[in-house]
Amino acid sequence: MSQKGKGTPMPYEGGPMAEADTLTREAIWAVYTPRLLGLEMEIYAEIDSTNTRAVALAQRGAPEGILVLADHQTQGRGRLGRQWFAPPGSSLLFSLLFRPPLMVSQAQRVAMVCAVAAVEAIAEVTGLTAQIKWPNDILLEGGKLGGMLTELGGHGAALDYAEVGMGLNVNLDLASLPPVMTPPASLSAALGRKVPRAVLLATFLRRAEALYEALKGGWSPHEAWREHLATLGQRVAVGTPEEVIEGLAEDVDADGALLVRTDEGSLRRILAGDVTLRGERL
Repeated sequence: MSQKGKGTPMPYEGGPMAEADTLTREAIWAVYTPRLLGLEMEIYAEIDSTNTRAVALAQRGAPEGILVLADHQTQGRGRLGRQWFAPPGSSLLFSLLFRPPLMVSQAQRVAMVCAVAAVEAIAEVTGLTAQIKWPNDILLEGGKLGGMLTELGGHGAALDYAEVGMGLNVNLDLASLPPVMTPPASLSAALGRKVPRAVLLATFLRRAEALYEALKGGWSPHEAWREHLATLGQRVAVGTPEEVIEGLAEDVDADGALLVRTDEGSLRRILAGDVTLRGERL
């Protein structure tokens, strides 16, 4: 069952935790008045994948800003086809459609906007300091709090759309997860109390919308994104389809590529790959 459409936003007056944790249009708009992101939305109790739905909408010509949100995904996925585990009611699981005036090579800037908005929203709502692990993870105290998956469509070098899917462990019982390589994290586990998901999502949308509007006006999210990266200054092993590159993560460039100084002294520019920080398991 989905909930679609527009309406008149309601002023936020607080309210019980149960109301703030209900993922409805009204609960979100109670604390956020959209101009673009979430102005149109589809909300599902259960769906196979919000990314799959958002990509289908993009390919049918849907307007940018549409939000696909689910309380549970039966086929949620991350990068490289990995499954995303999130019991019903535990997490924020959503996808947003963007149509920025960018080249395909610049599409990572949209993901930068979403990552920065996520860590800023977490800080505003919970007071916790999350970080970004290149290229697409959200970390909290070294554990994986969330992840993003970006899917693109283009005409030649020009970007037609960028669809960004995100999963965040909000009120997740970590004991409910299967064994994973990267230790998981959850906002409620860190705080010792539940976090209102609708308020967190609304705060994310407000911040992402402001950053995205700035991006379309010519602003680069590079420096803001760079400031939140946990990867820089650490020894890393980056797995790519061709090889594993080891060295010091020195910097990132304007388009999101990771710059790694190898032990031989060469500087490698990596556009995509799986990063293991020193001390983590490969």
